[in-house]
Amino acid sequence: MKTLLLSAAFALAACTAVAQTASIKAAYDQTSFKRNSATETGTRKMILLAGTAGSKYYNEISEYCDSMTSTPAGKKQLAEIQMAAWVSYGADGSMSIDMTKGNAPHKTVHTYITKDFSAGTMRVYDRWGEDDGFYDEPLAGLDWTIADDSVRTILGYECLMATVDYHGRRWTAWFTPEIPLPDGPWKLHGLPGLILMAESDPEFRFEATGIEHTGQTINPVYNQDTYSRIDRKKALADEEYFFKNRESIIRAKYGSDIIYKGQREEPPFDRTKHALETDY
Repeated sequence: MKTLLLSAAFALAACTAVAQTASIKAAYDQTSFKRNSATETGTRKMILLAGTAGSKYYNEISEYCDSMTSTPAGKKQLAEIQMAAWVSYGADGSMSIDMTKGNAPHKTVHTYITKDFSAGTMRVYDRWGEDDGFYDEPLAGLDWTIADDSVRTILGYECLMATVDYHGRRWTAWFTPEIPLPDGPWKLHGLPGLILMAESDPEFRFEATGIEHTGQTINPVYNQDTYSRIDRKKALADEEYFFKNRESIIRAKYGSDIIYKGQREEPPFDRTKHALETDY
């Protein structure tokens, strides 16, 4: 039996005055359609730090970059690391930048999702179009249906199946009562056990790839003062507008002589294929 030894009855109130501490650290593959494709999927490497009081869902490399840019000295150091890896010079003295060279860290995932179980709220930080923003949602309203007779094993944990309609999609999730945290990847939560896998159609998928015990502190999101509050549905609509009008937006911002490579090859934005939430 792999039951984690967690604080009894989710003693949340005692944790509100101090920094939250995680009891588990779970790695997930988050798979969805690429923005520039209607047929090809891509995978993000995400982490869920979760405890009895709350959690944070994020990408570790992006958090490292944000931690560096949170101070002037760190921002300078990160830029030096990146330029050393990406910049090359031709025989004629010309300079080129190739961000695919080397393994310098750079931020490609903008999503942070924090859950506060004592307050009953969830906060989403992300970038929609070209703007960084955040919004809050209540930790409620997910009306799960549990199928007690559907069982599968994931990472050695016995999991039960549950389904829910959430923000325009139907999700099928597999959770394990052996880890009695009502949490999961992305915004998913509210089951009597940690969600290890969830999918909506084959192309939208969260799958745990590793779980470990931890006492790691759940640090706040860096650079919070750079995010502006926004309405959830407006944020999603703004993102769709940006991807449908990306070339004209970029030219208006940087000049009409800018050539946006690849725009003609990209399919139109389709919320059923490119958006995790379709109810906006």
